[in-house]
Amino acid sequence: MTTPALSILKDWPRFSIQPYPVFLQASSNQFSDATGGSGTLKHSLHRYSGGARLIGSALPVWTAPGDNLAPYAALKVVQPGDILVVASASYTGCALLGDHIMGLLNNAKAAGMITDGLVRDLEGLRNINLPVYAAGTSPLVPTKHGPGTVGLPITLGSVVIHPGDLVIADDDGIVIVPPAEFARVSDKLIALREQDAMLEQRVRSGATEPPDFEQLLERVGVRWLAPVTPPKTRSSE
Repeated sequence: MTTPALSILKDWPRFSIQPYPVFLQASSNQFSDATGGSGTLKHSLHRYSGGARLIGSALPVWTAPGDNLAPYAALKVVQPGDILVVASASYTGCALLGDHIMGLLNNAKAAGMITDGLVRDLEGLRNINLPVYAAGTSPLVPTKHGPGTVGLPITLGSVVIHPGDLVIADDDGIVIVPPAEFARVSDKLIALREQDAMLEQRVRSGATEPPDFEQLLERVGVRWLAPVTPPKTRSSE
């Protein structure tokens, strides 16, 4: 019997973020702080189309380098609000995805796409205007042979991404939050946003140092050095 090229999970829970309104307001920086950095992708990915903020439910895909059969197969299970997150071992030999699949995802009301691979058809991507984050671009076309997985856990960098995890992306970075952490992260975000608002108010009021900066310097210890006086030179006679 021939081994199947793909393994596809048919469905999984998509958790509502409606009980956590702060999720819709917080930046990736604040999410990263709230999770202690544990869910922050270390990949340097850039936004190539769409708005500056992306939030939704992870639809993880693993694909063989240079092949996009699995991402296309994800169209069979994608639901509105899903974000296609495609791991391809950071392959840079050709583009992985282009405007055709992004148009299909847009029709399916997906929220966007993130990949550690390359994309192409930038003009088409920008016309579709669905958020796309990728490692770069290439005009070279991929194959469609597999193997790959859809809806099973993947790893990008050191972050394991499960189906249904929350994905937050903006121009500062990308953060993954498991549903089991939603309540705890929400509480931390509320506190962080209040703290950030106070810091911003201090700057607007004319502050020139962070709060309690003198105490911090005293705690870590500072050796203040006297200015060096240049040696006197003889005046010419």
